[in-house]
Amino acid sequence: MNADLEIAQNVKLKSITEVAASIGLKEDELEYYGRHIAKVDLAVLKRLQRRRSGRYIDVTAITPTPLGEGKTVTTIGLSLALNRLGKKAIAAVRQPSLGPVFGIKGGAAGGGRSQVVPMESINLHLTGDFHAIGVANNLLAAYIDNHIQKGNALDIDPFTITWKRVLDINDRDLRCIVTGLGNSRSNGIPRETGFDITAASEVMAILSLTTDLQDLRKRLGRIVVSMNSKGQPVTAEDLKCAGAMAVLLKDAIKPNLLQTTEGTAAFVHTGPFANIAPGNSSVLADMIGLKLADYVVTESGFGADMGWEKFVDIKCRYSGLVPDAVVMVVTIRALKAHSGRYMVVAGKPLDPGLLEEDIPAIKDGSANMLKQIENVRIFGVPVVVAINRFTSDSDREIDLVSRIAVGAGAEDAVVSEVWRKGGEGGIELAQAVIKAARKPGNFKFLYPLDMPIKEKIERIATRIYGAEEVAYEPLAEKQIKLFTKAGFDNLPVCMAKTHLSLSHDPTLKGRPHGFKMPIREVRASVGAGFLYALCGDMMTMPGLPSVPAGNFVDIDKHGKVVGLF
Repeated sequence: MNADLEIAQNVKLKSITEVAASIGLKEDELEYYGRHIAKVDLAVLKRLQRRRSGRYIDVTAITPTPLGEGKTVTTIGLSLALNRLGKKAIAAVRQPSLGPVFGIKGGAAGGGRSQVVPMESINLHLTGDFHAIGVANNLLAAYIDNHIQKGNALDIDPFTITWKRVLDINDRDLRCIVTGLGNSRSNGIPRETGFDITAASEVMAILSLTTDLQDLRKRLGRIVVSMNSKGQPVTAEDLKCAGAMAVLLKDAIKPNLLQTTEGTAAFVHTGPFANIAPGNSSVLADMIGLKLADYVVTESGFGADMGWEKFVDIKCRYSGLVPDAVVMVVTIRALKAHSGRYMVVAGKPLDPGLLEEDIPAIKDGSANMLKQIENVRIFGVPVVVAINRFTSDSDREIDLVSRIAVGAGAEDAVVSEVWRKGGEGGIELAQAVIKAARKPGNFKFLYPLDMPIKEKIERIATRIYGAEEVAYEPLAEKQIKLFTKAGFDNLPVCMAKTHLSLSHDPTLKGRPHGFKMPIREVRASVGAGFLYALCGDMMTMPGLPSVPAGNFVDIDKHGKVVGLF
């Protein structure tokens, strides 16, 4: 049996009505999905519009190993600790996808004694949001093919269609397919296309960034699906599909309310990827949470070079919300790996050296932490380092990391043991966060929107990643000219690169210097509101784990839910 699942199944759950009441939600603002899950009606924002917002905390990390460093467990554990200190706190995390593993990924909403429960519901359909996103996405795909088959009045160039169908299963045989086959024209016009995972859909990114139903409708209408023969964009609005898509998403837009292992409130809503998309939970969950609580603790995907930068330059830019403090999760294991002395491979036993004291490795590997602390401070927000402690970590190692972090400009660096102890294990962290969040900040974006596309890319690559220069392949050059001509150059840029290095190359650990950042392509998610640049070899930039990760939820022959590794 898996420890996470055992803990989750032994939690005495409160009714979701009780959880909602604890944060000031009224019963008529809830839509129930059983006794332990509810959606929150967006009308609550109107009721609470004059209420002062709480403190906004983002949890990020150093560049992670393939095993992850514990951002989600820290996010949830910090919210538990804040509640124990008498602060009303809400955790806000992403919904997990079925796609990235060959089964149902457990532990996607924390672990140990810092989880969102019930685990089985989170890792299944929850409230059907992913299904609604998939149906809306695939409706647009059907509209495109049907439009072409019925005469193509919009003069769509079939070779420029970028919109794919989606499925929330990692079915690699469907990634590249030919549709429209058959002996009858009624079967459609044959063309190459494929399936993405639902979390990769632009509809998912739109849902995560939208601020209300009207904004959702506008964003859906702006989706660009192809070009016509004159090189002009064709949109979902042109196809008269956006309204129907919005109807399909009218319930999915509402954040999902659940509870933690300690009975406190948590939002679990939307799950966009953190490379081709912002990699953050929904703006709406954060907006509602900030009106209900003293603190909202959310997280951004991967390290500070990726999720945190996108949290600010994309999510905060559209939401208007400003973070008060950042928590950076660090593990001794990851710092040793960044020294270059050790390799961490998912699914294989750890190098024994990672479990022994190695002060020189930590000194060398801390270069990555120093750069990631710098990446947070560039935006003018105070940062607290949370050392996610493992049993093999020595006191000397912990003390060294703490001194290096504070010397680099962190407000504090404290040990977190929320996986093992729940909220009790995060009290010192919560106290440090409260103190940091009270400090006056100097929040700013990395670049203005009117900056040319190339200059935005180069500012991110040089200032956040540490690249010396950026090189554009011919296709990227062509796309940048096309998007500039189409008026998309005023959108923020989302960089799609490996999460395993500050650079585009996952083998470059620590703090790489002097590298050239190659840009293969630049694509447009106009509805979501950003361009995304594909950096380096996409085969080395996985959006998915290469092996099954985390814990699997299964049902045995007796009908009992069990956890298997």
